[in-house]
Amino acid sequence: MADAKAPTTGKKRAVGRPRRIETETVVATARRILETEGVAALSMRRVAKEVGTTPMALYHHVRDKDELLMLTLAGTAATVPRPELPADPRDRLLAVSLHMHGTLARMPWVVEVLSLGDLTDEGALWMVEEIIACGIACGLTPEEAVRAYRTIWHCVYGDLAFRHAMERRAADPGRKRHFPDLLADADAAELPHLAALAGRWAELTEDYDVTRQLGAVVDGLLGRAARSR
Repeated sequence: MADAKAPTTGKKRAVGRPRRIETETVVATARRILETEGVAALSMRRVAKEVGTTPMALYHHVRDKDELLMLTLAGTAATVPRPELPADPRDRLLAVSLHMHGTLARMPWVVEVLSLGDLTDEGALWMVEEIIACGIACGLTPEEAVRAYRTIWHCVYGDLAFRHAMERRAADPGRKRHFPDLLADADAAELPHLAALAGRWAELTEDYDVTRQLGAVVDGLLGRAARSR
């Protein structure tokens, strides 16, 4: 007679859905990656691995990477109190532009996300509204006010993107600086102004005043529109 099978003592591993994850956990993980490593390091697969689930399960919470970035951006503007703004529309326009610059300067990862082009934090739209409203109050048409906002945004974003890029490059002490070091060999016949300013380039660029330069941009935009009419 055959021996009876010995009873199985081990328990089978339960098969079921991946463990439940909270959207807040997903967003916090994505933000940490963005803050420490940048947009290039963020992927649905990376986030899924770090929160302990599968990419397929993550897609039940977040549609795609763009939606994840939007969720991560949401609420960032609200973490910075709105400043008291002057009543004069020109001064108000400049104050909002400087507030935008100052806020983003403290959040390099946000600047990198915004570089993707059509992502934003809904809570930051009050700044866009203020700039356009001030432009119209200064005599711009709505179309001119929108274009003025675009110009101001390009100045703000361009300055911050350049600053952050230079900070990253400065962290590598062994790198070779190609510009402005090239100015030392500038041909005075071909590049007379650059050759003359080569020795003062660092002094002149380190003294760059965002408030003064954005003020000049604002005055130029308002003045050109007035002259065209």
